[in-house]
Amino acid sequence: MLIRLGYEIAIECAQETPVISLLEIHQDRQADIKRQTKVLTSPNVRSSVYMDRYGNTCRRFLAPAGRVRILYDAEIEDSGLPDEVNTLARETPVQDLPDDVLGYLLGSRYCETDHLSGKAWELFGHLPPGWARVQAIVDYVHNRLSFGYGYARATRTAAQANDERVGVCRDFAHLAITLCRCMNIPARYVNGYLGDIGVPANPSPMDFSAWMEVWLDGKWYTFDARHNTPRIGRVVIARGRDATDVPLLHTFGPHRLELFKVWTHEQEGRRFNPPRHAVDRTADARMLA
Repeated sequence: MLIRLGYEIAIECAQETPVISLLEIHQDRQADIKRQTKVLTSPNVRSSVYMDRYGNTCRRFLAPAGRVRILYDAEIEDSGLPDEVNTLARETPVQDLPDDVLGYLLGSRYCETDHLSGKAWELFGHLPPGWARVQAIVDYVHNRLSFGYGYARATRTAAQANDERVGVCRDFAHLAITLCRCMNIPARYVNGYLGDIGVPANPSPMDFSAWMEVWLDGKWYTFDARHNTPRIGRVVIARGRDATDVPLLHTFGPHRLELFKVWTHEQEGRRFNPPRHAVDRTADARMLA
């Protein structure tokens, strides 16, 4: 199937401000793109791309003083299959983990393993290792936190989310990642597109989403503590230790978010129509650093 996706974002800068954006579809899915626009800016500014240490495509540019608008639209081919489930997947002993996976056992800015290690072993230490233990962690986070856009706070950590019992998708991901790492299970943060495909439409405005990937039996598996069910049509943008590594926009100076629209849905035709669910989210700056 084809998925139509894209975004329109506008920020206001008081002065010329260097910007790095992580809004490109991940290299893993580039071959699936069937149609795309260039990343358009208004006013037109020169930009360049580079790869960061985690394999994400980053775009850098100098935003002029005033309002800057960024627009992108694409169609991508998707298998239409839900997230893979393998209930027999086993944990890998730490001593046998690949070198490049070991870093995803460590604490990070939003994932303070030192604060939650005791709680994790108390809750999950008695469970059989492997998929069942990870699913128990995801179930705990899904039931522990209440989701709401009004709960967004850019500084909330995993331990704070656990105490406050509220959050947005990044908080669900951070808490689940932290608890997995406490149990010596590598876990990493992912953000990307996730539309209402194969599930009832959500009346809330469309947004970028965050979830986690967990290393079991020699590969990464997707788990989503917010939704807690296999979903269709995930399109990864970036991966990292936590949200620190993958801000949608990082500005090296103050800015004000003026416009935030995201669309992602199964494509029903090829005529360019206004994107569905493209709703103004000027107040929702929670994933913009």
